[in-house]
Amino acid sequence: MNVLSLPTSLDHRSMDRILDETVSVETERVLFDARHVRWADPNGMVALLCAGRATVARTGRSAHFRIPENSDTTGYMARMGFFRAAESLFEFDQRPPRRPSGDTPVLLEIMPITTNTDVHEVVERVQGSAGEILSRTLNYPATAVVPFSVILSEVCQNILEHAEAPGWVAAQVYNWKKRLGRHVLVLAVADMGRGFKASLTDEHSARFGDRWSDATALEAAFMHGVTRFPDSHRGQGIQQIRKQVGRWNGALSIRSGTARIAAVPDWDDQPPLLQNLAAFPGSQISILLPARVPETAAEVGANA
Repeated sequence: MNVLSLPTSLDHRSMDRILDETVSVETERVLFDARHVRWADPNGMVALLCAGRATVARTGRSAHFRIPENSDTTGYMARMGFFRAAESLFEFDQRPPRRPSGDTPVLLEIMPITTNTDVHEVVERVQGSAGEILSRTLNYPATAVVPFSVILSEVCQNILEHAEAPGWVAAQVYNWKKRLGRHVLVLAVADMGRGFKASLTDEHSARFGDRWSDATALEAAFMHGVTRFPDSHRGQGIQQIRKQVGRWNGALSIRSGTARIAAVPDWDDQPPLLQNLAAFPGSQISILLPARVPETAAEVGANA
């Protein structure tokens, strides 16, 4: 049995390690050892679901999973709906905890995206609480609810229109007291579909010739609004999402196939482009939105 020891923190920084190690496994029996995991956010949990699905697709059988020893970690993962979403992908070494009814509110627990109805349900669930979180916790203007809902709808719709495969979405707000000194909203979306390169190949590969690759496809969609639609007015989602996230000083990164591209603000240290990663199917989108720093009196005067 091949044992994959998961990092202590499952977040946007450890996603690629999880996915790369999953692809490198050659044996049929796989054990994901999460005993020492102390922290998991939507990016880490959704990446883990992708890893589990990839294992099932390759071997035809569920992977083994040792749940974290830390009860706070397992309790939070249960509250986010991870174990419910993972029950068809993993065989757990013990019964996972029930979903607690604790006092920690969840913006959006892990939800599968398979139909347009799922997308509408996700947006409806979030709209009720997004206004308070964006305004009170992140100090965003009240008008931010609409563009945030559009972002949420676009990234989920990307699964249906481009991936042509099921996926997951999850979102939560955390206090990055040590890392950033502010609250941050983390939104994660992932699927196990075709990926950006395959989605755009028919319309655009000839134009790029030998340069056509996962990285080139990501850059074309990310920076230039290239889509799989001949109509230039359709499918501008990724480029517009990048621009809106930038207005909020947020971080956006997308992995597809062997590459990851990112729009990196000054508070983050992600590289803008990674290539030669393991060839993992589908795509993973990570959005980090930090709380807005209140303007000082001098800045208010200057803006006026």
